[in-house]
Amino acid sequence: MVASEAVPAPHDEPEGGGVSRADILRIALVGAAVAVAWLAALGTFWKGGVALLATLAGGFPIFREAYENLRARRMTMELSMTIALVAALSIGEFLTAAVIVFFVLVAEAIEDLTVGRGRRAIKDLVDLLPRTVRVRRAGEEREVGTAELRRGDIVLVRPGERIAVDGVVEGGHSFADQAAITGESLPVEKVRGAAVYAGTINQSGALEVRAEGIGGDTAFGRIVEAVERAERTRAPIQKTADRLAGYLVYFAIGCAVVTFAWTRDLRSTIAVVIVCGACGVAAGTPLAILGAIGRCARGGAIVKGGLHIEALWRVDTVVLDKTGTLTYGEPAVTGVRPCPGATAQEVAAAAAAAEGPSEHPLAKAILAYARSQKLAAERPAEFSYTPGKGIVCRVDGHEIVVGSRALLEERGIDLAALPEAARGVSTVLVARQGRLLGLLEIADVLRPEAARAVQELRAMRIRTILLTGDAKDVAEVVGGRLGVDEVGAEMLPEGKLARIDALLAKGRDVAMVGDGINDAPALMRASVGIAMGSGTDVARETAGVLLLGDDLLKLVQTLRIARRARRIIRFNFRGTIGVDTVGVLLAAMGQLGPLPAALIHVGSELAFIFNSARLLRR
Repeated sequence: MVASEAVPAPHDEPEGGGVSRADILRIALVGAAVAVAWLAALGTFWKGGVALLATLAGGFPIFREAYENLRARRMTMELSMTIALVAALSIGEFLTAAVIVFFVLVAEAIEDLTVGRGRRAIKDLVDLLPRTVRVRRAGEEREVGTAELRRGDIVLVRPGERIAVDGVVEGGHSFADQAAITGESLPVEKVRGAAVYAGTINQSGALEVRAEGIGGDTAFGRIVEAVERAERTRAPIQKTADRLAGYLVYFAIGCAVVTFAWTRDLRSTIAVVIVCGACGVAAGTPLAILGAIGRCARGGAIVKGGLHIEALWRVDTVVLDKTGTLTYGEPAVTGVRPCPGATAQEVAAAAAAAEGPSEHPLAKAILAYARSQKLAAERPAEFSYTPGKGIVCRVDGHEIVVGSRALLEERGIDLAALPEAARGVSTVLVARQGRLLGLLEIADVLRPEAARAVQELRAMRIRTILLTGDAKDVAEVVGGRLGVDEVGAEMLPEGKLARIDALLAKGRDVAMVGDGINDAPALMRASVGIAMGSGTDVARETAGVLLLGDDLLKLVQTLRIARRARRIIRFNFRGTIGVDTVGVLLAAMGQLGPLPAALIHVGSELAFIFNSARLLRR
């Protein structure tokens, strides 16, 4: 029922998941006192005494918080409840006061337990890392606590163990399950020189890892820190909830004054103060924000604070970078078009033989394609590379020319039979012994889930815009395959930034999704920036949301969770106002006594808390 404080940090949580032993003991004693005062065959004096002691002892946390809020000139529900309790005691409603305290304590305990459930996801993250590791120091192996690790230590990781540091493999061979950090669904091979991450699982072989990042300096540590920082961040909607709580307190006091002036009935006046409250909003709003952040984290998206949750649920336009976001960011052979009399295998084998010694990015794509087709690539005896044109080499006495149209024309090769290439791809022409064999089509390959993600965004009535520095033909082909609403091509970073500014000026709420250094300005300027997990450090630090891995469907899921949080918070707002209005009218007309008013107040609060807690379900 704390109306004006943000949810405390995870490390402030009491043992036992959010409710301390003192809280449990206080509830039990007050409950026992209420039962005795209600049921026991005691005189009026003794019943009143037991109820009074229960109210004073059990209500101490409420009174203390009300005093602190009064000193800080904050109007909160604790202050309102204290006024109601004092008023009830002043007219001899000792049992009513004790019952109010009992139900308020129970409601707060349920709230704390629910919040603790949300924080447990963070604690589970921390507990993933091992407590001790084996290291090699001065030629000896020893076991040390993770707190004693130093950069440069050689950490020994056995099969099945979770890796405790970010580092580089110095020895051994294995595969690592990196899904928790990078989102990759398949295990990744680890050989000497490969990078490994804390929190990932070493699967098959033993590894020797040189520690480069430990504790909070690891990718895993930064994820945990981001989730904790996000949980402590107050969103504007939380501040709105605080303001509404304060207004409702003033409203309750005003209604009480009017009721007393009209009826001169202290019981009705006190019932008005008790029934009118915003506890459901004050407690339910931070809980909904926390639940949304936790649910996003479990789904593979780190939202760096409640502020970004609110920005996400308002998003009506998503701007997408192409390379590395919608595509893999690496060229790949997407098609082979042979000339009449040649085969696709001949074209690919000749190109792979020529590109074997080359360091060109397109060469890597051609060689990877040849390997996937199980084509043997012979080593050339002679090799000559002309920058910007291509390669001339000799394999088994045959001259092979691989490159641009200009290079083949220079070599006197007839291009009359050249097949027509697809639009928006790069082409590599291939000839052998003066005869054109065909061409290879090379392009950046779309991520398999990209088109579905765009479709689902549009189904949510979100406008999608593709902005890229690529040529217009390439951008339009990619945009057509995805089905985006708008395409912007040949855009430098300042062009993307200007487009974001133009959208914001039109009143659009814009999410920018990117992965590179060139996306950082736009990520900063947008209503909310969203970085891909494989993106640059600058992009990941700049963005308000980080997708673990590169699955764009996580973006769709994150937006849906944020919108669900908005629906829950709005329902709590409207429900609180409705309950308070009806309750005040009934109390003012004498139809609602202090005790039923307390039951309605606490019952509505629990209903709104449980409504917010739906986001915490797995």
